[in-house]
Amino acid sequence: MFKINRLNLGYWIKRIAGRATCVLGRNTRLRPSAKIHNIRGNNHYISIGDNSLVAGELLVFPHGGKISIGHWCYVGENARIWSSGNIEIGNRVLISHNVNIFDSLTHPIDAKLRHAQFREILLQGHPSDIDLGECPVQIEEDAWIGANSIILRGVTIGKAAVVGAGSVVTQDVPPFTVVAGNPARIIRKLDEEPATSDES
Repeated sequence: MFKINRLNLGYWIKRIAGRATCVLGRNTRLRPSAKIHNIRGNNHYISIGDNSLVAGELLVFPHGGKISIGHWCYVGENARIWSSGNIEIGNRVLISHNVNIFDSLTHPIDAKLRHAQFREILLQGHPSDIDLGECPVQIEEDAWIGANSIILRGVTIGKAAVVGAGSVVTQDVPPFTVVAGNPARIIRKLDEEPATSDES
């Protein structure tokens, strides 16, 4: 029998109340720790492929944002993926705990505008018309993002690349490389081997 402590109650309460959540693929699970904040109000702005496991937080802002996660992916506990533009994650990607991925600045650079945004969030909710310098993020298939790493706007992580724990990624990561540090730099190259499984 399915145990209640394995359910993500927040997700099911939102679904029952008719609020937007996400589109889940076959056999995909949301751990109890997972949080889905679909402020745009349409399930299709957050989609997760088949056989994936999410324990972290997925958020799209009301003025824009789309998160697409492929098949056989993992999003670790306390990871945050926030989109007000577009974040695309390929198949078989592992995102470790406490990773942060942003496709925008999340707040205006100008102090007056930043305070105005904060006031609006507190008093009325997230603004539906704001420019946060959005620039898409793409994480290609078979990549692994190590714990406590930060992926900033406009970055592409190449196929099968590895981001070392605690890295801050500010520029593109080539396929089949390992990067680490703040800012992240290439520390080695990996063999370009075909996937050992034909499961997508």
